[in-house]
Amino acid sequence: MSNPLLNILDIEQLDLNLFRSRQHQENHRHHLFGGQVLGQSLMAAARTVEGRMPHSMHAYFMRAGVSDIPVIYDVDPIRDGGSFTTRRVVARQRGRAIFNMSCSFHIEEPGFEHQMSLATMPPGPDDLPKTSFVKADAQAGSSDVHAMYFDLRSAQPDMYTSTEAFAPTSEFWMRSVAKLPDDPLLHCAALAYASDIGLMATSTLPHATSIMSPELMPASIDHAMWFHRDFRIDNWLLYSTDSPWAGGARGLNRGLVYDQQGRLVASTMQEGLIRPIKPR
Repeated sequence: MSNPLLNILDIEQLDLNLFRSRQHQENHRHHLFGGQVLGQSLMAAARTVEGRMPHSMHAYFMRAGVSDIPVIYDVDPIRDGGSFTTRRVVARQRGRAIFNMSCSFHIEEPGFEHQMSLATMPPGPDDLPKTSFVKADAQAGSSDVHAMYFDLRSAQPDMYTSTEAFAPTSEFWMRSVAKLPDDPLLHCAALAYASDIGLMATSTLPHATSIMSPELMPASIDHAMWFHRDFRIDNWLLYSTDSPWAGGARGLNRGLVYDQQGRLVASTMQEGLIRPIKPR
């Protein structure tokens, strides 16, 4: 049986350091979903690296991608050092850059360890309903674009589509719908995809609006991610997000990803455009 998540992360090599997407995923506004570009860019960069795992990635979204043509990923092998490997990836459509990313890979080595623990663990995923991050209705013609890839569960499932005000914090569980191979790179790329789900919406929670509102223009501006330890995204992971600031039509969002044992496995930060607009 085909695995949709593996299919979306599968990229075709065209030439040395040059790759092309095979499949695409739209967001609810019928643009290319940013998580797809994050995951595929990481896969492209990793295809030029041997024996090292990604530990950080820093990306900028420059133009909205379209979902009816492939994305070309051009990898620049900037540096291969003794402990770290650096790559730059430029994603293009119709000859124009839509996204660029710098990412770093590190050898496995011992060192000091500490982490910020959760104050309290929320209810487990088995006790929560499946959550949709897209309000599907006939008027919008939308559907949940993530359900084929991830099982998402929140204790407050309505907060992502409601126009009521909430605290600028969010917690939800996620795991891939299908089992993935043991390759840890695939789990990192899949988490990069998933890290764009619900993150920007956190900055809209304390305001009487929704990320789905036609009176809001949302767009990812930049996205950073750090991988801390091995994990499997086909096991439950908790995504805990908060938004410490919004202003100037932008919102800043932070995210911490924990496994069910409470171990911090990854961290994210993102600034997004949340521009109020008048409906047409």
